[in-house]
Amino acid sequence: MHVSFYGAVREVTGSMHLIATERDRILLDCGMFQGRRDESKEKNKVLPFDPGILTNMVLSHAHIDHSGRIPLLTKRDFAGRIICSRPTASACEYLLPDSAHIQESDANYLNYKTVRSALSQIKAGQGGKKAATRELNQIKKLLKKNRHDLDIDTINELIAKHNLNGVRPLYTMEDAQEALTYFDGYPYRHPVSIGKDMTCTLYDAGHILGSAVAIIRVKENGRNYTIGFSGDLGRFGKPIIEDPTLNFEEQDRHLDLLIMESTYGDRIHDPVVDLKPKLKKVLTDTHKRGGSILIPSFAFGRTQEILYFLHQIYDENEVPRLPVYVDSPLATKLTRVFGEHPEVYDQETHEAFLQQGKNPFQSAQIHFVNSVEESIALNKESQPHIVVSASGMCEAGRILHHLRYKIHNRKNTILLVGYMAQHTLGRRILERGTEYAQSGRKGEPPLVKILGKEYPLKAQVAAIDGFSAHADKSEMYRFLQESNLEIKKIALVHGEEDQTLAFEKDLNANGFKVVVPRRGQTLNV
Repeated sequence: MHVSFYGAVREVTGSMHLIATERDRILLDCGMFQGRRDESKEKNKVLPFDPGILTNMVLSHAHIDHSGRIPLLTKRDFAGRIICSRPTASACEYLLPDSAHIQESDANYLNYKTVRSALSQIKAGQGGKKAATRELNQIKKLLKKNRHDLDIDTINELIAKHNLNGVRPLYTMEDAQEALTYFDGYPYRHPVSIGKDMTCTLYDAGHILGSAVAIIRVKENGRNYTIGFSGDLGRFGKPIIEDPTLNFEEQDRHLDLLIMESTYGDRIHDPVVDLKPKLKKVLTDTHKRGGSILIPSFAFGRTQEILYFLHQIYDENEVPRLPVYVDSPLATKLTRVFGEHPEVYDQETHEAFLQQGKNPFQSAQIHFVNSVEESIALNKESQPHIVVSASGMCEAGRILHHLRYKIHNRKNTILLVGYMAQHTLGRRILERGTEYAQSGRKGEPPLVKILGKEYPLKAQVAAIDGFSAHADKSEMYRFLQESNLEIKKIALVHGEEDQTLAFEKDLNANGFKVVVPRRGQTLNV
């Protein structure tokens, strides 16, 4: 038996690993690469194997960097099932169609620009002159149904007519809906047959709602093998969901190999107990300036956690009760998923909210923005308020428009509450905002490009990294040392190379046998 590593190897996104026996091949995750647009596009469109060889797939959790390429799998001869927890299956019902919508929208817009440019050149003729403004307006009118909606049929016809290089989405809404028919959701600690003499049992990973540590047991050639896959491990002591599992069933304890994440392999988060005081300080300081707070947030997990803390803080009457707007249709839908799965809430959430007859994610101050018109109006709102909007790394979505309107006002605060991957707008805002603050905010503010235009980063930039859903270095050690797992070897994945190699060094020094695979590498078990 062997394991091959195809994604989230010496990097954070694109989680994908393959377990192969003589009879079966089981895929662990099928995630999307995120980061530099062109590089990610090339990585995402190619699967490193024929999906027809797979028996089944195990999905650790619903985040797109773990699930986002499933529709590619299911439209290319995959004939198995996708095994995951029940909350993960519920969340993917919204996350995968949303991802498809983004793919289609991006492709349609790029095709619109291609056709518009080609028609402009045709109008201008061969003389090298630019098309007149009147002619450009005529072209735009031809390619749009109204001021905002593209005429996709006309654009596609013109691409074919003029032999232009059109862009195709990675997958469509139809592909995503088809992929959802392959999902089977199971409760934690429930063994599931996934191949010949092969079972999978899911345990709570404590990362987000439904996240799982997968324990896969195999019998081959008279020998028993056990492989663990951590997915993404969560923190200890965070609200809403349970801590990462430490007590595994006897038959699942003895691991030949643990495939383990290492996102924060060389970092320590702020203590969980410090999160509320730090959030209170940001709210109070920004209110004193008369500004608003913009929180880029992942739609699944982070948004609900922010709402939970704001609800608690407002109930304690220790900060001004600014109105809170959740401006993400996806986050609104996923908040409903949280409400549908109280069986995985921790005791603190039951005591603080459910037993008091309260919904953790709703209060008089929390408003869910539904329409585009409401979102546009919110962009221009001058009274102090809080906006929680996706995407979490500021790469797409309504957050970009809120940034355009708020980033150049010194009264405002951009509060970063999650991991910002390399080469993302969120990372640039964090790094440039931190550097500007360290200089005493003297001189010209740094510039950041949003939707093709540069804006001065005058807003305050604050970061509370303790909100991260990933275990830090000490918490990953706690999982390894305090759980009842006995581990022969660890393969570190899902971390930028410096973090993974630092964690490897520390683990080796503490008696663990560790390997850091490269993309495409295979390990024999």
